[in-house]
Amino acid sequence: TDNMVGYAMSNHLVNKVVVGADRIVQDGVINKIGTYVIAVLARVHDIPFYVAAPKSTCDLDRKSEEAAIEERSPEEVTHFGGQRTTPKGICVLNPAFDITPMKYVKAIVCEDGALSPSEVENST
Repeated sequence: TDNMVGYAMSNHLVNKVVVGADRIVQDGVINKIGTYVIAVLARVHDIPFYVAAPKSTCDLDRKSEEAAIEERSPEEVTHFGGQRTTPKGICVLNPAFDITPMKYVKAIVCEDGALSPSEVENST
């Protein structure tokens, strides 16, 4: 499950991480929520973290601060099967994506092979 990443890494059940990317910008990788946490845990456990994405995903003229992170419907958290499962009036934060800083990325795997973040910038 999503929450067993730390367990798996700390018990040496993972030797590398490969994730996708919705967008790669100058200073980070925009991907589904939870990617950033996995990258941080990989760094803590000295596990290489790779991003596999086509070069068409790269938008290296932009920085992460320019990205609009989609906020999903609060009902995805507060309801199940059409029924409210939480008290009314609670505040829900439900982003669909997060941004993983490039410092956590060992390489980006694309059509040209496994490239360091700086090599990707020079090849696009």
